[in-house]
Amino acid sequence: MRLGLNIGTLGEFELIKRLTAHLPGRADVLLGVGDDCAVLDLQSEALLLTTCDSQVEGVHFTLQTSSPEQIGRKALAINLSDIAAMGGEPRYALISLILPPALPLSVLEGIYAGLRAEATRFNTALVGGNVAGTGQAAQLIIDITLLGTVERGHVLMRSGAQVGDILFVTGTPGDSAAGFYTLLHPDPAYPARAQEVVRQRHRTPNPRVHEGRILSQLGTNVVTAMLDISDGLSGDLEHLCTRSQVGALIEAERLPLSPALRAIAAHTLRDPLDWALHGGEDYELLFTVAPGSEQLVSEAVQSATGTPVTPIGVILPAPDGMKVRYSNQREERLASKSWDHLKASLERPAAEK
Repeated sequence: MRLGLNIGTLGEFELIKRLTAHLPGRADVLLGVGDDCAVLDLQSEALLLTTCDSQVEGVHFTLQTSSPEQIGRKALAINLSDIAAMGGEPRYALISLILPPALPLSVLEGIYAGLRAEATRFNTALVGGNVAGTGQAAQLIIDITLLGTVERGHVLMRSGAQVGDILFVTGTPGDSAAGFYTLLHPDPAYPARAQEVVRQRHRTPNPRVHEGRILSQLGTNVVTAMLDISDGLSGDLEHLCTRSQVGALIEAERLPLSPALRAIAAHTLRDPLDWALHGGEDYELLFTVAPGSEQLVSEAVQSATGTPVTPIGVILPAPDGMKVRYSNQREERLASKSWDHLKASLERPAAEK
């Protein structure tokens, strides 16, 4: 009997493509699979955004490297980032917990303290969910569904980038990957302040909800496409290029590398560009801007939020693919090293993301 491919060999994105190829639709589903959120039209003034995400103990977090409150905050922040990536406002969250019977109550109470803190920060109501047991399994799983809204005509998708648009990023990508590296490879000689900064960026990411709202209000003729960096800048750029049917060029020397990232990279003798280009879980916004609007966008976001936004490249025709140009003007193909939940479980240690 031939069993064929297993899902680990197939990979996350090919699996999603197969499972969603023939799903039934409805006229009020404006956007289903393929972006950070689904976009639904309920015939009101605003469109409804929906997203969900699961966090699995030993895969996405461990109780040895994060506190329960940090785990709760991050679980909700990841979903908030999806709403931010569409330019939306988060509203309601449902929390489903799959609990091992031996889990101490104090751990669960700490996770809920983190969930409440993050929800309060972004004016999000926790309105329900579900509780189930794991049976004999020992892994805690947190699954969150988040609903939000965005004004008609202002939803930002991955599919709007045009040749000549300028590629921007918020904040400093790569910090989370550096923080995770220090957790996997403890060393008392790490620069203390740098270690603290990058670990915080990994444990409690800052979803760019306010920044996303500013960008969406500028209009889709100014900000043409957007998504968040969850799988790594190179991987998520590939998602944007695929949906928009374009290529892209990144100027390596323009990538905004934080002093903390540079310090950890120098200590470990690693290339900080590798973390910035391919490290995941930054939850920064990667977006494209119509040429001529760069200053307008930068000033609008920074004046309202204090978050730096940096132009890092340009959108190219699709046949050019994805490229990176270094300071010596050497160009090479930019390989996508996107996180894949299913393949990674076969190749990388548990809790490595």
